[in-house]
Amino acid sequence: MDVRYSTNPKDFSRYTTEELRKEFLITDLYEADTVKATYSHVDRMVVVGIMPVSEKVPLEKGIDVWANFGTDYFLERREAGVFNLGGKGKIEADGETFELGFEDCLYITKGTKTVVFSSDDPQNPAKFYLVSAPAHTAYKTTFLSFADANKRPCGSVEESNKRVINQFIHPNVLPTCQLSMGLTQLDPGSVWNTMPCHTHERRMEVYTYFNLPENNIVMHFMGTPKETRNVVMQNFDAVISPSWSIHSGCGTSNYTFIWAMGGENQAFDDMDNLKPTDLR
Repeated sequence: MDVRYSTNPKDFSRYTTEELRKEFLITDLYEADTVKATYSHVDRMVVVGIMPVSEKVPLEKGIDVWANFGTDYFLERREAGVFNLGGKGKIEADGETFELGFEDCLYITKGTKTVVFSSDDPQNPAKFYLVSAPAHTAYKTTFLSFADANKRPCGSVEESNKRVINQFIHPNVLPTCQLSMGLTQLDPGSVWNTMPCHTHERRMEVYTYFNLPENNIVMHFMGTPKETRNVVMQNFDAVISPSWSIHSGCGTSNYTFIWAMGGENQAFDDMDNLKPTDLR
């Protein structure tokens, strides 16, 4: 497991491009029959990529659970959300099997002892994107199709940011301890996400970008509002956003991204909004 420690925003302002990418960017999430995990000390979030090809892959494969969490199993004191970003696949959670197609989601509650991932077709494997947050209470493991998401259209063609925010793991859809996750789709011709941008001191956030056409990129912007930086991101990359940082992106094409949040509350509109002219 790759471990990333918290960063002081004053130190952040002096980072080189290489240091910035090393601290916040997560790449190469999907490797055949492997669990690729990154532990962020920002609100103790864990980002995982799993691509089963020739075998069933348990969540804990290759992870020293006690060394990383001090628990007997991964989700003993954690909850998780999983999106499938590839071909059809299955997740077995404590003996119950859930079938996930492209952009389907599964919320897995605290206390789930065994989680196993598989693909229906090795030639078109599932790509399971998982984010986990600490949890102090258990709810119900729940499958969420794209139709189950709460949809919030926003933006406009004129501002190049017409999009739909699909809230999956969210208080408007189902109860969780602290984790919130959703999927935002940009319309063709729209390239800006989360603009005008914001910070939220009470929550951190992780983005992953996908559905990005070949040879296209997203310029992800982060940093304090008065001292922004950019990270160049490719298809399936993820990025960690501390509570003090803006999180906004502009692509060379339209794309889709998944956001995951954890922290003090789950109030989606608890934001410190900024005008574009406030940024430096």
